[in-house]
This record gives sequence, C-alpha cells and structure tokens, in this order.
Amino acid sequence: MCGRYASTRSDDDLSSLFDAVVRLGDPPEPSYNVAPTDPVRIVLDRDDDRQLRTVQWGLVPSWAKDKKIASRLINARSETVTEKPAFRKAAAKRRCLIPADGYYEWEKREGAKVPHFLHTDGVMAMAGLYELWPDPARDDDDPDKWFWSTTVLTTTATDTLGHIHDRSPVVVPDDLWSAWLDPGLTDLAGVSDLLESIPEPHLTPREVSTAVNSVRNNGPELVAPV
Repeated sequence: MCGRYASTRSDDDLSSLFDAVVRLGDPPEPSYNVAPTDPVRIVLDRDDDRQLRTVQWGLVPSWAKDKKIASRLINARSETVTEKPAFRKAAAKRRCLIPADGYYEWEKREGAKVPHFLHTDGVMAMAGLYELWPDPARDDDDPDKWFWSTTVLTTTATDTLGHIHDRSPVVVPDDLWSAWLDPGLTDLAGVSDLLESIPEPHLTPREVSTAVNSVRNNGPELVAPV
C-alpha cells in the first residue's frame, strides 16, 4: 500500500513537467511526510485542459453519507478497481496522476517495522482516481458544494521490492501519462487493459529514520539514509 509519501516540487516545476495549463486551489506546502486526508496536488485532464488541482488524499465516493470514509479509501487495488462500487465510476471517468518525490513503506523485520523511502531519479507519477462529493451541508450555489478527493492505485510489488512490502503504487511512465488521463477512455475493459500495460517501475529503496512514523515530523532529514 501507500500510506505516506513526499511531495516537495513547486507548482512551476509540476506545471512544466506535466504540461498543466490551469492551476486550481491553493498549492499545499512542500511536504516530506504527506499523510492521509492531507491536501495534495493531482494532475488531470478536464474541460479540455490539463489541470493541476488541490484535493484531499482519501477518496469520498459521490454516494457516501459523509467524508469519514476517506481515511479508509486512500488506496485502491488496481486489480479490482474497475469492479468495486467505490472506485468503478471514477476508474471510467476520473483518472489522475499524483506527483511524488517518492513514498515510504515499512518492512517487517524481527518484530520491528523498518521504514524505507522508495524513489526514482525524478518525479514519480502515481496512478490515481479522483471523485466529487456533494456536501449536503452546503447550498447548491455554494462554490465549495463539491468536495474533491483522490486515491492512489496499488499493485503487487516487484520481486526487488516485495521483501519490503507486497504492495506498491502503480507508477505511470511519462509515455503513458496522456493515455491514463484521457477522458475519452470510459470503457472499463480498456482501463483494465491500460493498467495491465503499465510496466514495473524501477525504484530505488533506502532505509530511513523512524522519525517518519510521526506525522508531526516533516523535513528533508526524513528521506536521508540511515
């Protein structure tokens, strides 16, 4: 799974990298310890534009009674994302990329959980879904009527990473970004085929300090090797 990650790139960097022409919402502060329910930047194609938008990490399906469900839907299994009611509609119509410097995973080792930071040479584009939830406490003409949220897709970890954890984020290579974001792709079978075509990422793991265990800690020292 993916329960913490780092995201420190500026909006200018992300807009240039992903060719985003529209920026929506206040950009979150750079973070070395992004946690569930935090505001995060996502990349999506909507209204004929490539957008950089701030949403909450933790999906709130449109049919949810309240936002409490978000903490349970920070990840979605790519193998079943086109089948599960919580994700099926978003998989067909609301796919996104979630930029990250890398993510953290904890290896079970002799009764302890040892944190690792897994990263690539550049920005990691994690496959995600986003949703819009109508807040019943707000009027229909309220600009904040629709609450935006996202989830990270996960897959079986590769052999080289499986010893750390059996799941890892789906990392979309840059030559498949446009295909993943394409709003014209609404056929769920096609979405499944696209997911299966995404190659295994080449990630570099390094053991880091247990300081990352606390969401109160946030700084570049969290990604430094121990």
